[in-house]
Amino acid sequence: MSGTPTNVLTSMGHLGISRGAALYVGALIGPGLLLVPALAVQAAGPASIVAWGALLVLSAPLAITFAALGVRHPVAGGVSTYVREGLGEDAAAITGGWFLAAVVLGAPAVSVIGGYYVADLTGSGTAVAAAVGLAMFATVLTANLFGLRVSSGFQLALSSVLIVVMAVAIAVALPTRGGHNWTPFAPHGIWAIGTAANILVWLFVGWEAVAQLAGEFRRPEHDLPRAMGIAFTLVTVLYIGLAVATIGVTAGTQSRVPLADLIAVGFGRAGRDATAVLAVALTMGTMNVYTGGMAKLAASLATEGALPAWFAGDVHRTIPRRPLYIYAPLAVLVIVAVLAGIGTTSDLVRATSACFIAVYVFALLSAIRILDGRVRIAAVCSLALSVALAVFSAGFLVVPVAAGVLALVLRRSLRRVQLAESTATD
Repeated sequence: MSGTPTNVLTSMGHLGISRGAALYVGALIGPGLLLVPALAVQAAGPASIVAWGALLVLSAPLAITFAALGVRHPVAGGVSTYVREGLGEDAAAITGGWFLAAVVLGAPAVSVIGGYYVADLTGSGTAVAAAVGLAMFATVLTANLFGLRVSSGFQLALSSVLIVVMAVAIAVALPTRGGHNWTPFAPHGIWAIGTAANILVWLFVGWEAVAQLAGEFRRPEHDLPRAMGIAFTLVTVLYIGLAVATIGVTAGTQSRVPLADLIAVGFGRAGRDATAVLAVALTMGTMNVYTGGMAKLAASLATEGALPAWFAGDVHRTIPRRPLYIYAPLAVLVIVAVLAGIGTTSDLVRATSACFIAVYVFALLSAIRILDGRVRIAAVCSLALSVALAVFSAGFLVVPVAAGVLALVLRRSLRRVQLAESTATD
């Protein structure tokens, strides 16, 4: 691969199995838990449990595929590197553009969602939501500026608190409310299960995020698959319990804070208030993983000539700072725009999902070409799912189309400049 300093990127491993699993959990279990499970129940009723089960089963081959790709290419380029091997330089640049666009749009969206959740629980207004959202973004950005050792430790603490609180809340709610609200099972028809699955997809995006940091595992071939396996097990148990508990507690309601309602079953008013803290942990956990992955990817793309070389000026760092300097004002601008009523968090979430689905399609197409055996079969299954999900993105597919075109034009423009400079030098 042209110019990627693989020896630097892979020789400074700071991640073991526990921190790697924490990053995976943080990538998957995010602020979507605040609202998405209840939205699925509203769409399909108790039959939403079928959508949960189907997505858990179908996410297994996706996790396996990305773990295999991470072991094969434990470098900072992550998905972009995988695509480069199977589909070429242009496709790699396009994929990188999609991932960067997803983070620039998605991280501000989740910070605003978390901010509004806290504001709703505390009876506050937009000013508090804005302050909380911006404070969370600033905290995550600072953690990443200090490097992967700090940010991964931060992630381990957040994930530990999150899993314990959610597990206790679910364990208390299931015996008392788990058997409630199961009839009628499919009040909106069988087709509504597909609608619920489309809503729940947001909770299953994340297996590609840690691929950006695969080179930071001490022993990628050993630690990365085990970290993925631990995370998958934790997420499966948590999601199944959450699905059943959400049906029992929130079915038939239109609450704006359904997770708070669930936790209040076991912890009362104190638990409901504490959900504001949990909302912050959920939000920052997801933002933390994607912020670090974005910075690593941007620096890697710069070394490959798909972004200006300036972005790779501190590529030796566990998390390069230069991409963060550009990312920060862009993200703040998006946050301010949403708070001002220019666009909605729903639009940002759907646009982000469309970008990630596009990333999956290219990464999986490449995986089918470069992998073999059972892992290739897993990639084929995952590709079929990703294409099906793309159909539900509808008009929001214009976002990855625009990001892909911009990435391709930028790469080819930089290429022409490099050739011109080389010719002038000769």
